[in-house]
Amino acid sequence: MLFLFKCHCIGTCKASTKFRALQHQVHLVLSNDPKPEPATFIVQCMYVSPLFEDHSQGFTHLIISALRRFLKRSTTTTEDSLEVKDLVAHLLVDIIWGQIDHDEKIVLKLLEIFDVKLTNVEKAMCQIKEKHDLSCGTAKEFVEQYIVELVKSQLYMTAVTLIEQFSVYQYGQSFLLDMIQSNQFKAAEKWATFMGKQMLSTLVEEFIERNMLKNAHEIIKKNNLKQDFPDVYKRCKESSLKNLAEKGCWEVAEARINNDRQLMEYLVYLAMEAGYMEKVDELCDRYSLSRFLDINVPETSNLQGHYLNLDELLVESIIWVDEVEGLLDATRHIEGFKVIGLDCEWKPNYIKGSKPNKVSIMQIASEDSAFIFDLIKLHKEVPDILDNCLSRILLSPRILKLGYNFQCDAKQLAYSYEELRCFKNYEMLLDIQNVFKEPRGGLAGLTEKILGASLNKTRRNSNWEQRPLTPHQLEYAALDAVVLVHIFRHLPCQGHNKDKSEWKSCIVSLTENAKKFKKCVPKIVDT
Repeated sequence: MLFLFKCHCIGTCKASTKFRALQHQVHLVLSNDPKPEPATFIVQCMYVSPLFEDHSQGFTHLIISALRRFLKRSTTTTEDSLEVKDLVAHLLVDIIWGQIDHDEKIVLKLLEIFDVKLTNVEKAMCQIKEKHDLSCGTAKEFVEQYIVELVKSQLYMTAVTLIEQFSVYQYGQSFLLDMIQSNQFKAAEKWATFMGKQMLSTLVEEFIERNMLKNAHEIIKKNNLKQDFPDVYKRCKESSLKNLAEKGCWEVAEARINNDRQLMEYLVYLAMEAGYMEKVDELCDRYSLSRFLDINVPETSNLQGHYLNLDELLVESIIWVDEVEGLLDATRHIEGFKVIGLDCEWKPNYIKGSKPNKVSIMQIASEDSAFIFDLIKLHKEVPDILDNCLSRILLSPRILKLGYNFQCDAKQLAYSYEELRCFKNYEMLLDIQNVFKEPRGGLAGLTEKILGASLNKTRRNSNWEQRPLTPHQLEYAALDAVVLVHIFRHLPCQGHNKDKSEWKSCIVSLTENAKKFKKCVPKIVDT
């Protein structure tokens, strides 16, 4: 065992791999029938493991997990089992009294493996009393006092495990509320399950009040409380659909409805509320919900007024580029810009483990115009010209390119069009995300903070491979690139040199086969 401890401390492989290998070695040791019997041998090792100091906890978890695995595959006689329970009870008492230094997680694991009873604890206490000439209460009082200390320290899961193991009923509803208030939801559920239906119902009600409908629904399903809370399933599903709609995951939301007409109508309502009328038409047509087509969405529920639009930014044109002449003309126009915004879109793929779809479009925008390139069509018809034109733009040292987490988009572009060099090389890329470092809300949140209005992201995960794109899709795509230029205008470009250098230091370039992104601080013309 000391050899295994040495391997645990100084092994060079990954922690998880090393743990599994050592666990197997301990299992082999236990299979060789060490004396005394295997479980007793492990418990005795636990009296020694605190001597290993910093490595004690990890080593103890290792040998306990190996013992659990061993016991699942072996048969233990009743006599051996009783002897081990007494020994484990003795160890638990020593841990609680502070004679042996193990954390509360070890107590949990011991109770999971061995069905220790109060009689075993009582026997252990009697032995310790005789040995050290101590006087203390009963085993029940001893355990209850330890539970009190655990509750004071908010170690609720350990406390609840002891409450359940030793059938302690001295706690009430306030105990449940304390656990919920401390976000100890698993402990709260475990204790409520132990207490029975009334406490489970109280827990469900508390979750509902806190709008934790998913938690409430899981408890209702597991404990057959559907008749007591008939509306929670519907509310939980509606909440899930709303979250998906807000993220623009309409296809996922539709798949989770399972032909429930009420939920489908709710999804149509969400699309109407978001101003996503083409999605309303699509759903109504697919599920024969014609009664929605003539409904005027109330102004109070239409969220579209809170979003930025192209008119507010004085955008003059959106140019769709899918022919060679348009490609060449767009390239000449873009080469005349000093600052451009970049973005791209592709059809989402919701099949787990499947490859992502090809990038469908790429947007390149100035302050007042946006070019949207149909990459799929252009790549199919004129790949060499497409490669040349985009390389001229992306590698130009005279054009500052703005993106929002565009390095990830660049990887997706390179993956989609492996034979094109244009997506593997670029110069003068400024990632707006690195300049402002907004922790929440993404580009929509940053736009709201800087420009005073957010972006409508309901079409983010729409079908970008359909042709033609809808006017709403074109506006969405254009906005994502145009706003980058407008946000850039709020940087201290004309301020002190120190202010300039802060964002200039975030400019990067990428060359093919480079292992790392190369930072550069180039000379920038006034913008």
